[in-house]
Amino acid sequence: MLMPKRVKRRRVFRGRMKGKAQRGNFLAYGDYGLVATEPAWVTSRQIEAARVALTRYTKRGGQVWIKIFPDKPITEKPAETRMGSGKGSPEYWVAVVKPGRVLFEIKGVAETDAREALRLAAHKLPCKTKIIVREQEKTSEGGEA
Repeated sequence: MLMPKRVKRRRVFRGRMKGKAQRGNFLAYGDYGLVATEPAWVTSRQIEAARVALTRYTKRGGQVWIKIFPDKPITEKPAETRMGSGKGSPEYWVAVVKPGRVLFEIKGVAETDAREALRLAAHKLPCKTKIIVREQEKTSEGGEA
């Protein structure tokens, strides 16, 4: 599972997921990507399940980039505990995902394989997603004089 090696603060506020992704909202490495279209908390288990689905379908061909990292600890109190007595202990880690954030990128496989692999990975995630493709740079032979 993905989680930070060490953190500055052990327990954090829940926060809000308003607005669009300011960073990580374009394809940086791969030719195909999976983009979130709604806000969500993606747990480290879900990220790992999606990564396994991607690599298994492509038979470990090509290259996969995970563009999100779970750095937010989520706390839970034990069952049947009375109110009060402070905040619970950290139980799992999540990545805060906003609309427009690229979650996974893939390169080095055929388009049909990439689309199917990303579709399978999308089923493992808690938010709606869409598949994007890198635009090919147009090289024109006829230059101006």
